[in-house]
Amino acid sequence: MTHQGVVAACSDAATMIDRSVRLARRNVDTMFAAVLMPLLMMALFVYVFGGAIDTGTEYVNYVVPGILLLTTGYGAASTAMVVADDMNSGMIDRLRSLPIHSFAVLTGHVVASVARNATSTAIVILASLAMGFRPAGGVIDWLGVIGLLLLYVVALSWLAAGLGVIARSVESASTLSFFMLFLPYLSSAFVQPESMPAWLRPVSEHQPITPVIETVRSLLLGTPLGDNGRLALAWCSGLLLFSILLATSLYRRRTNR
Repeated sequence: MTHQGVVAACSDAATMIDRSVRLARRNVDTMFAAVLMPLLMMALFVYVFGGAIDTGTEYVNYVVPGILLLTTGYGAASTAMVVADDMNSGMIDRLRSLPIHSFAVLTGHVVASVARNATSTAIVILASLAMGFRPAGGVIDWLGVIGLLLLYVVALSWLAAGLGVIARSVESASTLSFFMLFLPYLSSAFVQPESMPAWLRPVSEHQPITPVIETVRSLLLGTPLGDNGRLALAWCSGLLLFSILLATSLYRRRTNR
């Protein structure tokens, strides 16, 4: 791609990012749900189930890293629905008549997703502190957490965008993105894998969510990190590359661009 082409693509991306962010600000219901559901789940586990779950520490400290990953899942799921709405409402047909780079359309939705997730994650962290969450990590640890969560949510948002491209309706996009919300429940987010049945334990220990959660937990609480940091970066980086290639390929195939 020539220098002029790169400049044009960046300009297109900036335009679509502005559009997607403005749409996100107007869609109060989606933002409210993305914040409310993780808050309700955190309150449920801390105040209802927490007393019966032994994790060797205060349960609120154990569960908050998992809730943070769950929050990003809800935010990414809404991205799939917004993309599906664009694909099936005629908006993409109008954009096809304009000289807009195909990569810019999905980039706009992904950046808006990251902005939504940053807001909802900040609210969840403030609520967790009110519930008794007491992290021990320093500034460097928090920067590591922010960087890892950012990488994770960007990767998940690109995957959600790809699911939104192939969905034939907003409802089907919601169904397709369900696994992103369900997978954390099979990880170490809420209980230690050692407490699970023998047949389920390998699923919890060897899936992408668990090392990400354990890395966040280690940075915030000072628990042993082990290989989790390396595995978390590998999983998130691999998912990001796969999701970008998948989403852009599906978009070009569906729009013939």
